[in-house]
This record gives sequence, structure tokens and C-alpha cells, in this order.
Amino acid sequence: MHIDYHTHHARCGHAVGELEDYVRRGIALGLDQLGLSDHMPLVHVDPAAYYPEMAMPLEELPRYVEECLALKEKYRGQIDIRVGLEGDYIEGWEAPIREMIEAYPWDYVIGSVHFLGEWDVTDYRQTAQWEGRDRLEVYTRYYDAVAKAARSGLYDYIGHIDVIKRFGYVPDADVWPLERAALDVVREAGMAIELNASGLRTPAEEMFPSRRMLEYAHRIGIPVTLGSDAHQPERLGQYLPEARALLKEIGFAELATFARRNCHRIAF
Repeated sequence: MHIDYHTHHARCGHAVGELEDYVRRGIALGLDQLGLSDHMPLVHVDPAAYYPEMAMPLEELPRYVEECLALKEKYRGQIDIRVGLEGDYIEGWEAPIREMIEAYPWDYVIGSVHFLGEWDVTDYRQTAQWEGRDRLEVYTRYYDAVAKAARSGLYDYIGHIDVIKRFGYVPDADVWPLERAALDVVREAGMAIELNASGLRTPAEEMFPSRRMLEYAHRIGIPVTLGSDAHQPERLGQYLPEARALLKEIGFAELATFARRNCHRIAF
């Protein structure tokens, strides 16, 4: 079973390629399932006044879904397309996020924390905001948001759960208690996480999440899915062989897949 559940395309503003380019690339790679999962439109900031090219414009969302569904039918029998969304969790904005999610027939919705307030901690243009901050306090806020995302009931799995490490800003203190507590909440919520292989091409030089988080997830029974977080068609599936090998080494025998907001575990 070869899957890639985390992809982006030109509508989000910071990726390239059309949806169909990713589908054709997925077929060429021999993927069994391809998840299309572009960024949810921003709800808590004015896109015109914020950093450009952050997420899909709201008016494009229905067109995105329509195109995903059309491609699902067009390529039926060649590749199994799953229609998804990467949904930001933003504390205090749960109602409009829920309204957006419930308006469309998703196969899955990724719960990702990018924002702490109006600071996108995953945006390379905003790394200056780390200066002068207590890194442990930032990590504490981040993992608190992850826990709230898991408890919200809005999402099917948590994306790149430790992406806060992306640019190499790490506290002097051990953050394992924060990571473990977040995983405990994910388990209590009956959710999955993803192994996001894109971390290998970031300053962190490590997948999201770390091996120790994956080992703990395996120990407490959290299902794991796979994603390359491709923002270019040629990066579809990048580092997923390494990700699969790591999961097998840890002891995982199944991957989490999603259809109509239901999780299915499939041997790989």
C-alpha cells in the first residue's frame, strides 16, 4: 500500500502545479492512494493585509473541491484519490472553521497548528519573531494548541505534530513532557497523526514527528498516515521510502487511510 496524503498546489499561493499534475505524478510513482489536501482559507487575518501567498482564497474553496471530485472520477481505476483539506487550528475561531469544514464532502481533514495568534511559526518570513522570546514558552503555547486541536473534534488526524522545530529553534529544556502530553490527548481523542517526511528538507533535518514521538505513538496505539507535504509535483512522494522504513523499524504494521471522514487501517 503506497499512499501520500499531504499535498498542495497552486491555489494556496506558495506551491506550484495544478491538481492534475499531482495526480499524473502519483500515477507515475505507482501510488495506490493520493490525498489532495490544500490549505484552508485563512479566517482570523485579513489576507490582503497579511503576508501574501499564505493560503487558498475563500472564493477558490468550492472550485478546489469541485476539481478534486472531478479528478477522482476521471482517474478512477488508475489511482484512488482522496479529497482532503489541511485545516488550521486557531483558538477562538473554531466556529467558522467548523462551518467551512462541514460545508464539503471531505474524505479527511488534517488538523495543523501553524499559527500562534497571528504568528505563523512555519513561515520562513516570520522567523524574526523568535528573537527575544522564551523558546520553552513558545513550545508550551504550541503544544497547548495541538491538544486543543485534537479535542476540538474538527479534524481526522494531526499534521506535522512537532513542526514547531522546523527552523531549529529549540529550548534548552527538554520538551519531551510537552510532546508526550500532546500525544496522550491525540490518543484520548481517537485520532491519528501523520509522519510528514518533509522535515528532512528543513533546517530541522528530521521528519515530523521525531522518532521518539513515533515510538511513543506506537506504544500507546496511535495510528499513523504518511505525507510528503509536496508543494511541487516532482516532490510528491519525496522521502516516503525512508518514512515507511522508519515506521517498519519501529514496529508499525499498518497505515491509517481515510474515506468519508472515517479512518481505516491497512497493512503496508
